[in-house]
Amino acid sequence: MKLPTLLAPLLLAAGGGIPILHAQEQAPPAPFKVGMLTRAYADDHRQNWAGTGPRPLRTVVWFPAPDEAKETEAVGAPMFDGGNVAPVSEISARAETYPLVLLSHGTGGSAIQLMWLGRYLAARGYIVAAVNHHGNTAVEKYQPQGFMLFWERPKDLSVALDLLLADPLFGPHIDRDRIGAAGFSLGGYTVLVLAGGQFSPEQFDKFCASPRADFTCRPPLEFRDAPRQFGALRDTDPVVRDSLARAHDSYADARIRAVFAIAPVGGGGFVKRGLKAVRIPVELVVGAADTVAPPPANAQYLAANIKGARLTLLPGGVSHSSFLADCTPDGRSGLPICRDPAGVDRAAVHRQVSGMAFEFFERALKMNRPAT
Repeated sequence: MKLPTLLAPLLLAAGGGIPILHAQEQAPPAPFKVGMLTRAYADDHRQNWAGTGPRPLRTVVWFPAPDEAKETEAVGAPMFDGGNVAPVSEISARAETYPLVLLSHGTGGSAIQLMWLGRYLAARGYIVAAVNHHGNTAVEKYQPQGFMLFWERPKDLSVALDLLLADPLFGPHIDRDRIGAAGFSLGGYTVLVLAGGQFSPEQFDKFCASPRADFTCRPPLEFRDAPRQFGALRDTDPVVRDSLARAHDSYADARIRAVFAIAPVGGGGFVKRGLKAVRIPVELVVGAADTVAPPPANAQYLAANIKGARLTLLPGGVSHSSFLADCTPDGRSGLPICRDPAGVDRAAVHRQVSGMAFEFFERALKMNRPAT
């Protein structure tokens, strides 16, 4: 079995029949302040890539904070601005339980890159948990196993869910009947597999050897040497061999009731009959001009073969990078991925897609909102 690379760094887009927000348009006031905590979870049943201990599952959680909380703590990095949160460790008592949404970042990214979506949902009454995928996240040193053995990602979210439900702070406040998942780029693949989609590495190899091969078949931009380095490990490393033996396992998680996939990749590896196994509500969104996750073989193919799936194809110049976190002035001056095409307002794109995700989960999870 030759391993596909499924690169796709990070992404999203704006519009498809839905008007694009302009900078001056603001979302309605959010009913909740947003708190944020980080949990150093670990999976005791899988080893880290070095084989020296359990697999780390560092998880960032955003949640509705008490009314008196003040959002004064800035979150971000030198090049990216995640926004402000309330430095609290208690959840709003306005409702007994809240729905939960799990988030999966793009390859080589991090939980904080999806903070724009996490904060939006938390401010509207969700607990949102984003996992940093070991070896495939910018918060660690990149490791080729993390880029090549990507089927470990769905398991990351399932184990994180186990740990969240057992967490003394979060567990009692999670409505176990209202759990969804959202991801973008390789995170989109991740949540579709959780929904029951069956991915075949061999099918993806055939796709990449065909005239339909696209950008997703190339080595990852963040770690172009990953395939070569991985080749030296696949036959000798016991942790790699264990993972390879799980390549064809099902990672469907029946606790996940709805999935929102943002510019998913890997369409070429999902066989049609495998997509028929998806029985929960699915919504997909992608930019028509996306060259990293080209719509025809990815979002459009997936939507066409998942029963009842809804696809929004967003027009205009919104690029893959427009769905990274908002950039600082240093980021905009120094990083090409921080500079959007003329006419694209990254903050407005974030608001629009966050609103789409919120409305989808409101419908799909069929919830009664807490009083505000």
